[in-house]
Amino acid sequence: MSTKIEWTDETWNPISGCSKVSAGCKNCYAERLFPRPYPGRAFTDVRTHPDRLDAPLRWRKPRRIFVNSMSDLFHEDVPDEFINQVFAVMMLCPRHDFQILTKRPDNMRRWFTIGRSIEEKGFRRVAPIDVIVSVTADRILSGWQSKRSEAVGFTWPLGNVWLGVSVEDQATADERIPLLLDTPAAIRFVSYEPALGPINLTDVGDDGWAYPINSLTGKADAPKFLVDRLSGPKVDWVIAGGESGPHARPAHPDWFRSARDQCAAAGVAFFFKQWGEFSPGGVPCYSHQLTQVEQPGDPLATWTMARVGKKAAGRLLDGREHSEYPA
Repeated sequence: MSTKIEWTDETWNPISGCSKVSAGCKNCYAERLFPRPYPGRAFTDVRTHPDRLDAPLRWRKPRRIFVNSMSDLFHEDVPDEFINQVFAVMMLCPRHDFQILTKRPDNMRRWFTIGRSIEEKGFRRVAPIDVIVSVTADRILSGWQSKRSEAVGFTWPLGNVWLGVSVEDQATADERIPLLLDTPAAIRFVSYEPALGPINLTDVGDDGWAYPINSLTGKADAPKFLVDRLSGPKVDWVIAGGESGPHARPAHPDWFRSARDQCAAAGVAFFFKQWGEFSPGGVPCYSHQLTQVEQPGDPLATWTMARVGKKAAGRLLDGREHSEYPA
C-alpha cells in the first residue's frame, strides 16, 4: 500500500505483529497504528499473511518497496519457510527494489548462511539458501500461472534486495552493523532512527573484534599491511531521523550533523528523514514544550529543542534537504 514514509514508495506487509528488543522500540509507531488494521489483536501476536505474498507481482510500475513496515521479517516467530517465499517473490520481481529493515541481524545472517533440507524431483538433500529460494520461486509460478515473471535468471544475493539494520545509539550500532556487514547483500543500509544518542559509523564493533571497522568504507583500523586483507563489505546508505508520536524523545542536532559528515567523507548516500516532533530552529514560542538535550561528553553543547510537531519541524538539516539514495 502507498505510504508517507519519506524514503520508500510502497509498503508490503506479508507479516504483521512484532515485539520490542531495545530502547528504540519503546514508542514504536507500528504498535501505535496496529489497532486500526488489526482491532482487538495484540501487537505481539506475530502472524504471516500468505494471501498478501503476490502483491508485488501485480504492481507493474517499478517502485521501492519497504518490506514489513508493521513487523520484522526476521522475527523469531516467522518460519523460515515463509521467509523463503518472501524472497522468492522478490526474486520474481526484479523491476522493484525491496528494502528490508531488521533489529534482528543475527537471525538474518543465520537465514542466509545455514543450508536446509529440500525435496526436489523426489530426492531430499541439503541445499544452500539460493537454491531453496529458486525452487520456491518455481513453485510459486506454477501455482500462479496467470502471473508472469521477468526473472529469467538471477544472481545471489539478489540485486534488487536491500538489507538494513535499525540502530538508535552506539551500543546498537556496535551490535548490529557488524552482523549486517557479515550478511550477503547487494545493498546494505543503516536506519539511524529514532536517534537516541550519537553514533560513530567509522568505528563499530565490540570487544571481540581485533580491529574496529569503518562501516562506511569497509576498512579496518589496522596496521597498514593488514588493511587490505581485513577490508570487506561496507554500508551503502544511511537514513537518519528523530522520533515522532505523542511520547517522542528529542535528538541533538549534532548527532545528525555527525552522521551526515561521516557519510560525506566516505562518499556514502545520506537521507535525512525528519527531525521528528522537536525542532532546533528559530526562537521557540512559550506555548511549545522545551527540552534540553545533552551531547554526551560535552556539557557545553547542550541544545534546547522545541516541540513543534513533525510537520512543522520538517526535514531540513542546516537549511538543506538530504534525499540521497545508493547508486
